[in-house]
Amino acid sequence: MDVLSEVLRAVRLTGAVFFDVEASAPFVAATPAAVKIVASVMPEAEHVIMFHAVTSGGCWAELEDGSAPPVHLASGDIVVIAMGDQHVLCSTPGLRAEANLNMYFRPTDRQLPFGISAPGGSGERTRFVCGYLGCDAYPFNPVLQALPRILHARGAEGAGCMAQLFRMAIDETATHRSGGETVLSRVAELMFVEVLRRYIEALPKEAGGWLSGLRDPHISRALALMHGRPAEAWTLERLAREVGVSRSVFADRFAHFVQDSPMHYLTRWRMQLATRLLERPGVGVAQVAAEVGYESEAAFNRAFKKCMGAPPGAWRRGRQASAQAATS
Repeated sequence: MDVLSEVLRAVRLTGAVFFDVEASAPFVAATPAAVKIVASVMPEAEHVIMFHAVTSGGCWAELEDGSAPPVHLASGDIVVIAMGDQHVLCSTPGLRAEANLNMYFRPTDRQLPFGISAPGGSGERTRFVCGYLGCDAYPFNPVLQALPRILHARGAEGAGCMAQLFRMAIDETATHRSGGETVLSRVAELMFVEVLRRYIEALPKEAGGWLSGLRDPHISRALALMHGRPAEAWTLERLAREVGVSRSVFADRFAHFVQDSPMHYLTRWRMQLATRLLERPGVGVAQVAAEVGYESEAAFNRAFKKCMGAPPGAWRRGRQASAQAATS
């Protein structure tokens, strides 16, 4: 079981490249908070992760509220704004501008990405592509919860995976070939996975957090068991035995890395799976309950209501009503 891949599938990670930007210093390109544009750029997504990939030149990325230090981006670098904070890309730290919300829409008469020449001067030229990654945030997305607000991946020079993805992105944005939007959406997803892998590999050995847990031999094994067989009647004792440590050691290490108890984590993951199953036409509540590990529909109803605030049937009707309203 590749836990990271399974989670990204279950939270429906979907990429899109929207803008191919050319700018000359001094310049500032402002991006609004994701909540202001999600309905326009990715209406099917609960949450939008933003990213920018610098294809030539260099610039700075900075959260609008100044809560994190500015990050310098060179050619081949990627910056990910995981929580969708309002931010800017600029030639000099501290520059600010108003974001133009009218730019954010899915065109019906042309192919993405939009080519943009950002207002600026006549100094050093920089080119970057801007995109989005849609995903589920609720009821449980452990990847999203484990990411910093701003994540910087350096350097795609050479023959590595990131460099190849950069070259593909540059070629696709330049040629606008048929199917280009699909290619770029997959490239965006692959770039994000590569950024995640680099971030995981760079974490200190005993750093807390779900992503760090993927490197720990005992915790990664436990996560693989729970994600691979979520309907299994797992207990703390059984998981500890399966991974080869004592009950107390396993509980402590799981809490350190995952920052949750194993049984609570399993329940939250089951609810994530359940919400996706409930969206499928013709799938009954009893079937969903069985597929996520509940022996009775009543027990599942109680667990689902505690997590989601409504019984599964009522939750499904609400989702259907929202979907119909969005398309009408």
